[in-house]
Parts: sequence; structure tokens; C-alpha cells
Amino acid sequence: MDENELAAVAATYRDRPVGIAYRADLIVASKLLIEVKAADAIHDAHVAQTLSYLRLTGLRLGLLINFSAPLIKHGIRRVVNNL
Repeated sequence: MDENELAAVAATYRDRPVGIAYRADLIVASKLLIEVKAADAIHDAHVAQTLSYLRLTGLRLGLLINFSAPLIKHGIRRVVNNL
């Protein structure tokens, strides 16, 4: 398996495969989804996008990391899916 296949997330609709839905930025130990941004701020749309990715992968926990924040610790937002 090459590195591109590791981040590929397949989707199904009504029990039918529809192909690769998106490529995750990073999935850690099959438990944590990391979504990386470089935006002026983390907006509600970024959180909603990360939550959609969590639902698609079946994962429960994600980190939304904005590398444009002055301090990286201020650019991290925890996103949960039904915890």
C-alpha cells in the first residue's frame, strides 16, 4: 500500500460504494483525525467540515489545527462526533 492509499477515505451511499470521498490530512492510530488549515481564523465552516469527515470515517475525535495562528496552541480546536 502506498502513502496515498493510507489517507484515502472511501464512502458508501445506501450500501453502495461511491469511491474515494476525500484524502485525510492525517489519521493517527485509526482513532484520531487531524485536519490542517492555514486560515486567518477557525470558522464554523471548518468545524462543520471536520465533523463531516469524522462522520464519514466513523471516527469520534478530531483535531482542527490552524497553522496561521500566532501560537500553535491557540490554533488547535477539538472536534467530537457523538462522544
